Amino acid sequence: MLRRTLLGAAATTLALSTGAFAQDEPTKVGFVYVGPVGDGGWTYEHEQGRLAVEEAFGDQVETVFQESVPEGADAERVMTQMALSGADLIFTTSFGYMDPTINVAQKFPDVKFEHATGYKTADNVANYSARFYEGRMVQGHIAGKMTETNKIGYIASFPIPEVIRGINASFLAAKAVNPDVEFNVVWAFTWFDPAKESDAARALIEQGADVILQHTDSTAPQAAAADAGDVITFGQASDMSEYAPMPRVSSIIDNWGPYYVERVGQVMEGTWEPHSIWYGIDEGMVKIGEISDAVPEEVKAEALAMRDAIAAGELHPFTGPINRQDGTEWLAEGETADDGTLLGMDFYVEGLTGDIPN
Repeated sequence: MLRRTLLGAAATTLALSTGAFAQDEPTKVGFVYVGPVGDGGWTYEHEQGRLAVEEAFGDQVETVFQESVPEGADAERVMTQMALSGADLIFTTSFGYMDPTINVAQKFPDVKFEHATGYKTADNVANYSARFYEGRMVQGHIAGKMTETNKIGYIASFPIPEVIRGINASFLAAKAVNPDVEFNVVWAFTWFDPAKESDAARALIEQGADVILQHTDSTAPQAAAADAGDVITFGQASDMSEYAPMPRVSSIIDNWGPYYVERVGQVMEGTWEPHSIWYGIDEGMVKIGEISDAVPEEVKAEALAMRDAIAAGELHPFTGPINRQDGTEWLAEGETADDGTLLGMDFYVEGLTGDIPN
C-alpha cells in the first residue's frame, strides 16, 4: 500500500507551487459528484478538496466538476466527456461510480482515474476510502451515553459494506456503555434526498428515538431533530455546525484535501501509480468534529480519549468477543477484525434487529 506522510505531500506541494517543477499546460483535473456541492455533507467535503487543489497549485492546474450525477449510465457519460475534454486525472466520488470508472478508464488508458470507496483498480485506476467506521464508534459512544429513551434511530443509505460497518460500529460502542440501547435502522435508498431523509428522521423520532445517526448526506435530519426538540444528531461527512450546539453535538468530517493535493502533485511530477488506500483517524482522513457543550464534560473526555486511542492503534472498533446477529461467533475474546472481512461486511452483529435488504 502506497502511503506518504502529510509532511511529504506538503513538501511536494511547496516545490510545485514555487516553480521547482515547470510544465507547458496546466494539469486538468475532473471531479464527479453524486450530490450538489451545497449538500452540506459528502459532496460539500469533496468540493473542499477540489478547492484545496486549486489553492495549492494555482494556475498550474485547471479543475472542473459535475455535480448531482446519478450512479450508472449518466456517470459514464460525464466521465467520458471529461476525458475527451483533456482531463489528466478524474476523481469519481461515489461507490456506485465504480464500474463506470473502470469502463471509461479502459477507453482512455492515458487518463488517470481515482475512485472513492470502491475496491477495483486497473493500470490507470486507483481507489481510496476512509475508515468512517472509526468515527462512528466515537459517535456511538456519545449516543449510548446521552440517550434517555434508550432508542437510537439510524438513517442508512444503501446496504453496502461501508454503511453496514458504520451501523455495526456505532451499535457496538453504544451497547458497550448502555446495555439497554436499541437501534432502529431505516433504509432510505438514497445518498441525498432531503425530503426522504426528513421523513425518515421524523418517523424515527415518533417511534421514540431521541438520538438520530445518519449515513445520508443532507442536513434534513438535523432540521427535523431541531423541530422536535430534545433530540440529538451527528453531522455526517461534514461538520454541519450550523446546527450546533443542539441538535448536532458532534460530527464525522471527511478530510479529502490533503489526499487530493498529494495525488494531483504526483500526476504533475510523473510519479502517480495506482493503489488502494484506506485511511482513518490516524492519517487525518477521518476527523471528529467539535463536540458541543450539550455533551457532558465526562462524556466528551471519554469520546476524545477514544478518538486518540483509535489513532494510536490502541483501540479497534471491532474487537472480540463479538457474535453475528444469529448468535454465531465472529470474533473471539481480544481478536480484531481483518480488513478483508470489514471490506466485505454483509451482516449485522448480535443485538441488532431487522434484516439487511438485498
